[in-house]
Amino acid sequence: MAEGISIARGPSEARGGYDRVVAFIRNQLTSGQLKTGDRLLPERELAAALGVSRPVVREALRALAAIGAMEIRPGHGTIVRRPDLSMLSEFFGLALAQEPDAIADVMEVRIAIERHAVRLACSRASEADHSRLTQAYGQIVETVDDLVAGWRADYDFHLALVAAARSPTLSSVYQAIADLLRASHRERREVLLGFEGINAFLVDHHGKLLNAVLERAEDRADRLLVEHFDIGADFRRRANLNAAERHSTGASRPNGTPAD
Repeated sequence: MAEGISIARGPSEARGGYDRVVAFIRNQLTSGQLKTGDRLLPERELAAALGVSRPVVREALRALAAIGAMEIRPGHGTIVRRPDLSMLSEFFGLALAQEPDAIADVMEVRIAIERHAVRLACSRASEADHSRLTQAYGQIVETVDDLVAGWRADYDFHLALVAAARSPTLSSVYQAIADLLRASHRERREVLLGFEGINAFLVDHHGKLLNAVLERAEDRADRLLVEHFDIGADFRRRANLNAAERHSTGASRPNGTPAD
């Protein structure tokens, strides 16, 4: 439970009361003065300490409860909880989905996260992480011809790669955009399914990535990951061009050859 609150008056005074409450709780969590399972001060005391009204405190706590950071128990108080990342994923998915080309844009974030994660994974991954990555790769091999199971296996492999970095922050950010990442995997697999050479690439390159992590070859893993995204983007570009050509000529084969 938070005790002995000391509020330093400063630039934050210019902010609204709602922002002040949220900022205070965030700072208490960051500093470690509040931890998961702790009970907040009663609304009346928190409002008096922060110089805001009780309705403002109540509004802020309800907003934090909505994202899973707090649990409001009538008659007992407000308890600090660890937010459910799936809820954050839904929030980011809804917020970012309104941006133009959101699925394409999320690839830049994904590449940045995974490039850092693969380097960390080479030095930090445990045997359990190696086992999960190996199993995820096995699923890629088994489902490479299946649209739905295939993109899910691909997503699971990269999720395991980020988890192997053993960085809670990286994993949290990655999972916060999980809905858009899954949509990106699904959309790409729909475009590339059956395209000539794509199955061999998916099996071969994921295998090389796996081996680099297992062998803790940091530079090789990073280089392979960059190649992975570059080659994948090239496959997609060619697949889209062939699709456009088939549409204009009436052909139907996924590898761009004319239909019989």
